[in-house]
Amino acid sequence: MISGRTLPGLVAACLLAASPMGHAQSPTPPGPQGIVVPTVFPPFDANAPTCTPPPGLHRVLAFAQDNEREFMQGVARGLALAARDRGLEYRIALARNDAALMIEQVRQFRSAGVGAVVTAPVDPASLAPSLQQLMWGGSYVGAVVPPPATEILNAPQYLTGKVLGDAAAAYIRDRLRGRAKVVLLTHDSLQFLAPRFVAMRDSLKTIPGVTIVADLSPQTVNKEGGNAAMRTILLAHPTVDVVLGADTVVLGALEALRAAGKARNDQFLGGIDGEPEAVAEIKKGGPYKASISLASPIFAYALGQHAADWLEGKSVPQAMDILPSALSLANIARYEADVADPGSVYRDPVRRAEYLRMYGNICYDTRDQYVNFPWSSERRP
Repeated sequence: MISGRTLPGLVAACLLAASPMGHAQSPTPPGPQGIVVPTVFPPFDANAPTCTPPPGLHRVLAFAQDNEREFMQGVARGLALAARDRGLEYRIALARNDAALMIEQVRQFRSAGVGAVVTAPVDPASLAPSLQQLMWGGSYVGAVVPPPATEILNAPQYLTGKVLGDAAAAYIRDRLRGRAKVVLLTHDSLQFLAPRFVAMRDSLKTIPGVTIVADLSPQTVNKEGGNAAMRTILLAHPTVDVVLGADTVVLGALEALRAAGKARNDQFLGGIDGEPEAVAEIKKGGPYKASISLASPIFAYALGQHAADWLEGKSVPQAMDILPSALSLANIARYEADVADPGSVYRDPVRRAEYLRMYGNICYDTRDQYVNFPWSSERRP
């Protein structure tokens, strides 16, 4: 098996961890350190008392965006729609996977008095001090997974991976006669996402005929990274039956399989994120069989609404779950309608509850209680 920890020679040189964690961490300036001990938050109370609107800040919602993969484009679209609906100016700062550039962009937001920032960090550790400075100054900070933030967004990562792993396991049993060569394209270097791959491995362990021939993290979490990883894997294992990972890297792996003439309609390629290109591949009825939706425009719209609430002195959630669901030909049409109009989903409590679950309460007056630990609602063994 090719492993991300035991790759020899050339493979080790070209298949590194998904997140560039080698940047030096800036010293944390003095100020409240937030909630650093893992805490179970109660359900969000939408009727919590209002408090002081943050003074001296502009009604601007900014997105510190790591890269342009489709999942993040969905985040950007949801934020833009929420900003439009709430009368906020909207800005994007694209870091293009450059951690140092993202730090500078966030510092510029602070200097400009931006009232709300949502971030998808390139390197969470090095960005953390800049985010803390924003929060100490009264700005709302929403984070897509890593702390620190006023509001942490996360998926139940083990459950997310289990939904995909179970779908793959069922396909192997029913369609591949219980035997399959499997590739896992992981993000194990990101502790926040690692549980989804633990779950996939747990699901696959239930089938004796499964061989995991590669278990590694592509150099970059995008199509190019997935394509490069798959090309290397095919040199050692020219026959692959199952590929699992994030949609963007699995789509890259599919490109490599097709280029090598190794793509087959009886393969099971499955990803996480519900990216539009993955949905399109599922509709074709080819190798791509499943995508676990995290509905990025819908959760982003919710973050944008919470940012506007914060600036008006309202209480907002400290944490929010994105609930995973497996997309299939039977439910794709409804899903596409929902992500096309996230505002209508957010305004409908029943529909919203299918995608999101909210916890805790925080506002400007209690901003010292920001989340500064890797939050998850899951309590798995």
